[in-house]
Amino acid sequence: MRLTLLGTGSPEAYIRRASTGYLLEIGDDKILFDCGGGVVDNLIRSGRLPSDITHLFFSHLHTDHMIDYARLVHAAWDEGAPPMKVWGPKPIARQTELLFGRDGVLSPDLIARTELAASQQVWVDRGGTLPRPWPAPEVTEIAPGFSHQGQGWTLKSCEVPHAQPAFDCMAFSIEADGKKFVYSGDAAICPDLVDLTQGADFLLHWCYRLSTDDIHPAIAEKSPTPADIARMAQSAQVKRLLITHFRIHMDSAEGHASARADLAAHFSGPADIAEDLQVYEI
Repeated sequence: MRLTLLGTGSPEAYIRRASTGYLLEIGDDKILFDCGGGVVDNLIRSGRLPSDITHLFFSHLHTDHMIDYARLVHAAWDEGAPPMKVWGPKPIARQTELLFGRDGVLSPDLIARTELAASQQVWVDRGGTLPRPWPAPEVTEIAPGFSHQGQGWTLKSCEVPHAQPAFDCMAFSIEADGKKFVYSGDAAICPDLVDLTQGADFLLHWCYRLSTDDIHPAIAEKSPTPADIARMAQSAQVKRLLITHFRIHMDSAEGHASARADLAAHFSGPADIAEDLQVYEI
């Protein structure tokens, strides 16, 4: 498995970090977890194209995890890719229809690209055939506990506390070739996540605050510190830990030193702070 970090930031607009998105490659499959703002740009910077994505899984539907969804689907469609396969919690099917349906937000663009003579000719010149179909992602709505069998890999999920009851929030694990990768989504630590994480070769866990932050209790309840995450990873016998979803104020030299000190104090394996476009072999 090869992991490429396409977005390691938060909802904040920030030149250093795109919002959330992680690409896991297994054989010919390119599996994207979440698709926040800036993720498509970083996908292209990494040497891939939107049409390369074979599977898209959403952990939850905060915009910093899915605002580039429309761009990804539209760009893959414009490259002539088959309909994208998408899994996510409700209401991802309705959101997809509101974007790409006949009365959707993007319908004026799609009418122009499929019905105007000049646009049709551009499509034909690029190797397409007429009539040109509209984008039609193959959407499967899922709930915590969902599992999926891919070509040589198995995905599992669990519920994690984050934005309920507004929508379901999930963590995912993938096992392939005797290795296990876990992506926490945006998650408070909970027994189901600990179980899903058990024995992982690589844990990618969100981290929205530092131990030194003065933060409202409602946020603190759902946002573990680097020390909390490190202790959980140690107890679950994780081999490697990476914390992600850093906010702007956390990216100072002092913030990084604080986070790394917590990781080192409570986790015995390699651990660090994620950065956009890093690549890891698992």
